[in-house]
Amino acid sequence: MRKPLRSAAAALVLVLLCGAIPGAGAGEQLSIEAFYGNFQGSGIARTDASDYFGLTLRDFDVTVRPHGAGIEISWTTVLRQGGDPNNPNVRRKSSTVVFVPSDLPGVYRAAESGDALAGQPLAWAYVKGYTLTVHSLAVLEGGDYVMQTYNRTLSDMGMALEFISIENGETARRVEGRLTKRSD
Repeated sequence: MRKPLRSAAAALVLVLLCGAIPGAGAGEQLSIEAFYGNFQGSGIARTDASDYFGLTLRDFDVTVRPHGAGIEISWTTVLRQGGDPNNPNVRRKSSTVVFVPSDLPGVYRAAESGDALAGQPLAWAYVKGYTLTVHSLAVLEGGDYVMQTYNRTLSDMGMALEFISIENGETARRVEGRLTKRSD
């Protein structure tokens, strides 16, 4: 009796894992339309100073929608840090970027992208598997650079957000969060 029970438990674990892990469907590729909608949630930010100053809590709002032949991605981050721990300082950052199809299949270029060496950020987006990735590269005076990457991965539970900011090859900040879909 234990063997069938063990086999059933193993099968259930396999089914749950396949349903919960994005990309579990052997190379499945989502279309950009799968990401359309409004997602809201929260997460935490880590930096090298997090060991000393703690983690920063953040709330997120992400909207992806069609825009002509391309897409528009809008996001707002609410940061709660500094000040009185019972009444922290609250800052709000919002951005909207319109992406248009590029000459590369499945790759979108930010409509406002410019020449990175002239101080204008270069941004692009693409879908790989279950993840919509946006990269933004800025070259600073003196040749230093900042590369920001937003990975937004869909699952049955909503969207996992990962933000990584790299400055001259070193990870300066990492933010992770979970969002749920609120509307199409």
